[in-house]
Amino acid sequence: NRPDKLNALDFDMVLALERAAHLIDLQKSVRAVIMTGAGEKSFCAGGDIEAWSQWSPEEFGMQWVRHGHRAFDALARIRQPLIAVLNGHCLGGGLELATTADIRIAEDHVKIGLPETGIGIIPGWSGTQRAVRRFGSQIVRRMALTGEIFQAAEAERFGLVDKVIAKGAGLTAAQELAEKISARGPKANALAKLMINMAEGEEREAAVEALAGEIAA
Repeated sequence: NRPDKLNALDFDMVLALERAAHLIDLQKSVRAVIMTGAGEKSFCAGGDIEAWSQWSPEEFGMQWVRHGHRAFDALARIRQPLIAVLNGHCLGGGLELATTADIRIAEDHVKIGLPETGIGIIPGWSGTQRAVRRFGSQIVRRMALTGEIFQAAEAERFGLVDKVIAKGAGLTAAQELAEKISARGPKANALAKLMINMAEGEEREAAVEALAGEIAA
C-alpha cells in the first residue's frame, strides 16, 4: 500500500510482508489469500532504489537480499492458496513477489518483466530461482538478459500469468476464485499445495518432516 511510489518495496514493507505471511499461515479460518497493489498504476514496481542505493555491498547482500528472500519464501509457503492480482505494472521485485503466488490474475493493461540488469544489478529475490522453477528458464532468460517486457496477453501465453482480465476487474475475479477455493477441503488444499511445492523444489526437508510429524501424531 504505497501507490505514490508505485508500490515499490522499502525495507519496512519487506519486513511487514514476512510478518503478514506468518500471521496468515496460523489462521485456520483463512482458506484463501489475495494479494494486490494499492492504486491503479502498479502492482509493485520492485524494490525502491532509494531504500538500498546508499547501502554498502555487504549490507545490500546481508540485509536487503536476505530479508527479501525470507519474506518471499514465507509467502510462497503459506498453507493457503495465494492469488496475486496484478492490477498494474509488475516489474523486477514485483514479478518476484507475484511469483510467490499459486495463481496470478493480470489486468489487461499491465506490463511484466525483470529489468534489473539494465541498472547493473541482478534479480535478487529469487527471480533466477523460483521464477525459473515456475515459468521455465528460457522465458526468464529473455526477461533478465535482454530486459524484454511483456504485455499481459503475451505473459499469459508464456505462462507468467494464469488469466487476463479487463482493467479494474481483477480483484472481483480473484474474489470469485477465492470463493471456489474456499469451498473445497482446506486440509486437502493445504496438503496438495505442500506436495506441489515439494515437487517444484520449493521446500523439501521441512515439508517431509511436517508430513511425517502429522502421521505420527
